[in-house]
Amino acid sequence: MAGGSRQMRRLYEMCALALVRGRADLDGAVDVGFDIDMPLFTVSRAARLAGIHPQTLREYDRQRLVVPQRTSGGARRYSLRDLNRLQQAQQLSQDEGVNLAGVGRILDLQEENRELRRRITRMETPAGSSVFAADADGGIVEIQRSSSARTWRHDIHVRIRELPAPRRAGRPADSKSMVLWNADYEE
Repeated sequence: MAGGSRQMRRLYEMCALALVRGRADLDGAVDVGFDIDMPLFTVSRAARLAGIHPQTLREYDRQRLVVPQRTSGGARRYSLRDLNRLQQAQQLSQDEGVNLAGVGRILDLQEENRELRRRITRMETPAGSSVFAADADGGIVEIQRSSSARTWRHDIHVRIRELPAPRRAGRPADSKSMVLWNADYEE
């Protein structure tokens, strides 16, 4: 798994296991604040979590059933959404005997239904129950307010380092400065 704090990675792994085992769904993961499209899991980790052979993952990629994102070096990275699709594809092909073309169509229709349900829910949600934020690419995204999401997000964030403020005339002695940094930033 690439990037992120150890606690966050562990939370995403627990969510992935719950999705694969049928104890959670993508909508529930989104409701509590998970980014279901964040590419976190390597081929080997995704295979272990989903209980699928890595070669099967590569075949699903070739068949375009599950298309993981790629790193700049070309390595595959799977998201929670991808793991959910893997589990469903495996169930449909192995347990239900559906061919891979049929599996792809079923998965696409399920995702379309999920998106339509999400839109209906959003239209029925009272105004003021969501906030807007900028994503990593600078786009604006809507985030539904959730007390449980705020709680666990707060718990996993690294505390901001507080530095003693210089004592200057006209400035209170107890003021504080903050240093913010991005660990991925390179000059």
